Amino acid sequence: MKHDNEAALNLLKTAKGQIDSVVKMTEEGRYCVDIANQIMATVSLLKKANLNILQNHIETCVRDSFQDGTQEEKTEEIIQILNKYLK
Repeated sequence: MKHDNEAALNLLKTAKGQIDSVVKMTEEGRYCVDIANQIMATVSLLKKANLNILQNHIETCVRDSFQDGTQEEKTEEIIQILNKYLK
């Protein structure tokens, strides 16, 4: 099954642009609250990209693991990433 991460890739590219903007704003000595708002927007994009990638993983690799007998390994991977995500 083909992995389709195009939406995540677009989010990551947008986040990269925002990071570049935050760096420029910081270098220019822009207002701290404006910089903080841009950082929060970037974090939000990264979280959306991560969720998109994990959803794709569940819909492909995890689903396939039930056919090839590796579901325990894939399930443990998801549990580990959720533990990190929820901290």
